[in-house]
Amino acid sequence: MVYSSLHRESVTLFCPSKKLSVILSTRGRKLRENLNMDDFDDSGSWDGDPYDRSYDSLHGEDHEGEGGDEEDMAVQQECLEAFGNRDYIMEPGIFNMLQRYFQHGGAPEQVIDLLSTNYTAVAQMVNVLAEWLILTGMKPTEVQDMVEDHLKELVLKHFDPKKADTIFSEEGETPAWLEEMIAHPKWRSLFYKLAEDYPECLMLNFTIKLISDAGYQGEITSVSTASQQVEVFSRVLRTSLTNLLEGGEEGLEKNLPEIIKMVCHGEHTYLYSQALLQYLKEEEGGSAVRRISQELQKAAKDLGRDVTEMTLALGKASSYPRACQALACMLSRNALNPADITVLFKMYSGNNPPPVEVIRSPLFFELFMQALFKPGSKLNPEHKPKYIYLLAYAASVHETWKKNKRTAIAKDELKSTSQAIERATNLCCKERSEVVAELGTLYSCIRVPVVAMGVLRWIDWTVSEPSYFKLLTDHTPIHLALLDEISTCHPLLHPHVLKFLIRLLETTYPDLDVLVQLELKKTLLDRMVHLLSRGYVVPIIQYIKGCIDRGDTDISLIRHFVTEVIDIIAPPYSSEFVQLFLPIIENEAITGNLRTPDESDPVSDFIGHCRSNFVVMT
Repeated sequence: MVYSSLHRESVTLFCPSKKLSVILSTRGRKLRENLNMDDFDDSGSWDGDPYDRSYDSLHGEDHEGEGGDEEDMAVQQECLEAFGNRDYIMEPGIFNMLQRYFQHGGAPEQVIDLLSTNYTAVAQMVNVLAEWLILTGMKPTEVQDMVEDHLKELVLKHFDPKKADTIFSEEGETPAWLEEMIAHPKWRSLFYKLAEDYPECLMLNFTIKLISDAGYQGEITSVSTASQQVEVFSRVLRTSLTNLLEGGEEGLEKNLPEIIKMVCHGEHTYLYSQALLQYLKEEEGGSAVRRISQELQKAAKDLGRDVTEMTLALGKASSYPRACQALACMLSRNALNPADITVLFKMYSGNNPPPVEVIRSPLFFELFMQALFKPGSKLNPEHKPKYIYLLAYAASVHETWKKNKRTAIAKDELKSTSQAIERATNLCCKERSEVVAELGTLYSCIRVPVVAMGVLRWIDWTVSEPSYFKLLTDHTPIHLALLDEISTCHPLLHPHVLKFLIRLLETTYPDLDVLVQLELKKTLLDRMVHLLSRGYVVPIIQYIKGCIDRGDTDISLIRHFVTEVIDIIAPPYSSEFVQLFLPIIENEAITGNLRTPDESDPVSDFIGHCRSNFVVMT
């Protein structure tokens, strides 16, 4: 029997080492299991001696004709070339190749010679070296990570998508080793990286589907390949949206960048995702779904993709062609114009206006902010009331809908909102001294949310001027003082205020004296302390802790912040606050000068209270 000869001679004649004989013997046993036994007669030999077939072929005596002879020789040559590759006996396709070779009259001696001669035992040598490293004291997990990381680098460097696609044509089914690989996080991450680099590879696309089917779709949010398979994309999108909706504001900030990358991969993925979100808004409602949809729209715009037509087509604007056309024109050009504003003004001031949702878009709001609150904006006074009316309408009007039919429009706050916007925009256009004189009026206007947002943007644009702080003489500029009022009245604007303060704090002011810079930054920290006092605690403490860890902030500024915070806080404290703030307080470099020997100071009191009431994580 051929397989018996292979098994026997691998042990007695061509075995360079005992380990090789075991490997070849094992392969021989597996070959017996894989060969088609119908090709053998009852005696266990091939039907027709393979050696005789080879001899007859050489002398042109093949009963099947010369065509079969040439085919046999070609197949044998192809197989022998494969057997001559290094460590080919370790290849998954060795059994199929051997079966094919023998079925076309190949001689066993050549196979054994080629496989044994070209066996270099790379995998086995790696195992030996790994065992030596473990004997030297390394942990097995460290050795395993080292080998796997190196393998990943080699695969990334030498991966050939064309060869990878031949795996399925050779195997005829999903290879068992592939299913084993996707069970391990490290190899899944390798497939994600390869799928990003080779999006057209069929083998990788199939592997991504296998990973999704196995329940790991939550890991695929950054893989653009998933965007090409609707089944995989649907699973990944569902998982990502669930994480966003359940994670709250913190989860939104953490997971949004990945879902943006996936959704904005192409027009088809964006349209599919927004259509799904539109369905959820109509069926389930909720501001969270609307927020995600708007964030995706804004992200697509930031990436330079014009999604205006798709956004309007999916929403209620499609039922109002004139409003849709006016909006599309302004959003596509990213600028308002009097003609289209006039069209919208006439429609929304009529008896049956379009749904407020049509103009309640963050991108549209941003254009209004730039037109009405940005210093230097040139707006025709004749058209300004129309701009103000539309912004107030979008910000204050509430509609009641039942079964896709509007049953009521509440305009109770429209007039007061319009008046507040008008007064605020007029004040923002005046000189600083005039603003101070009418500060009370501006404070009352700031209580309206849309005005507060507009004033915040006005402050940002004004303070960002390079010469602003250079010409200041006040200890607390009026623009920064207005931030305190915004923080007091509008908790939803707290993240925006903090982001603005952080940007100012981290800006360098080369034209200012060092001491003046320190005083300015203390003023900014005072604004942060006020923001903390209004309930926005953890993000601010996290930022200050980050400044200490990076070592890029003057220690006197940290000490000033700590002193101000200690003066305004009192028990009970949350565990999260203690875990963040206590390490700062206990830092000798920061609070060493604030403590007294008898520990009767506020710093020592805070430390004592925390130590006696909390388990502090180190």
